[in-house]
Amino acid sequence: MISRYLSFKLATLSKGFPAIYVTGPRQSGKTTLVKEFFKNHHYVSLENPNLLEFALRDPTGFLKANPAPCIFDEVQKAPQLLSYLQELIDASPLPGSWILTGSQNFILMERITQTLAGRSAILRLLPLSISEILHQPFQEPVKRLTQIASIPKPKDSLEKFIFKGCYPRLYTQKIDPQDWYASYDQSYVERDVRDVLKIGNLTTFRNFVRLCAGRSGQLLNLSSLANDAGIAQPTAKSWISILEASSLIYLLPGHHKNFSKRLVKSPKLYFLDTGLLSYLLKLRSAEDIPLHPLKGALFETLVVSELVKLFTHAGQEPPLYFWRDHTGNEIDILIDLGKELLPLEIKSSSQVSSDHFKTIRWWFNLKDNSQEQGIIFYGGENSYLRENFIIQPWFQI
Repeated sequence: MISRYLSFKLATLSKGFPAIYVTGPRQSGKTTLVKEFFKNHHYVSLENPNLLEFALRDPTGFLKANPAPCIFDEVQKAPQLLSYLQELIDASPLPGSWILTGSQNFILMERITQTLAGRSAILRLLPLSISEILHQPFQEPVKRLTQIASIPKPKDSLEKFIFKGCYPRLYTQKIDPQDWYASYDQSYVERDVRDVLKIGNLTTFRNFVRLCAGRSGQLLNLSSLANDAGIAQPTAKSWISILEASSLIYLLPGHHKNFSKRLVKSPKLYFLDTGLLSYLLKLRSAEDIPLHPLKGALFETLVVSELVKLFTHAGQEPPLYFWRDHTGNEIDILIDLGKELLPLEIKSSSQVSSDHFKTIRWWFNLKDNSQEQGIIFYGGENSYLRENFIIQPWFQI
């Protein structure tokens, strides 16, 4: 079994909150995590049609039949349960009593923030991180990023990691990634998009998702995206919000510290799993990647998604931004540490050259910028220090 870093935050929060809600995309490992961690809790899956009908018809009776400590899986299917659960928590606020899991959607998140405010903690579980796959011990995010460490090279190549992606079932069962992602795509569109989110034109939505895939790593241009998809711009904005709430994409905001420049304020769009991205781009194998025109975007997506997972699985909101001024000068990632901004550049090449330092050096020299250390993630294998730059291989996240 692959240990999940989120379990450390789960252990802490379950000692202080009566309810814990673990959300995330389908098949990210939520059920496995909570069943393994809360072994003494009664487990109830609302995927079971009989139990779901019971919960919907008689919430009070359902909760009496399934008292604390209890895990309710796929709770988004019966969001009205939360109001009744609130009464039980107020009467007996024992920490760690109720564990809820579900694929995130707008209705459920609104219900939780309204009915269980102050009573529940919300955690998000994304697909496996590369460090989890490699069985590396948990570390505080900034320490992992800045330490010079000798981590054994993975058995699989960079291209295979990109093509395979990081959903747990691909590492616990022998499944062809293309077959698995085809099934995942079908399940997401039909179960989440059609049934839960009530989007009618599934063919147009599927085309929209593939158009987004071709833009991973680019500035989000809703006007262009809507035009290419043949939909209205408000619809494109709504569908982007759906993909973001489903944890399929991540919108990286621009950092707005002035430095006496006019800055780009549109976010950049990234998929949160390169395996799904490869499937949507119709890649047939890992061997397609080195010569693919989007090779750089695939690698950049890998690094950004790993950074998002690094902070998210530590129970933190990712303090990640990019920086670009109106003349085109850009820093791929700024990590906002409060007192300082840590710049990070992403290079897909297997070797680091002096040209790779130019952008960060330029950024160091901006007015009112006192930062003197930067990180470069690249497609090579070694972790080392070069002048005031930390050079990290792609698997050191």
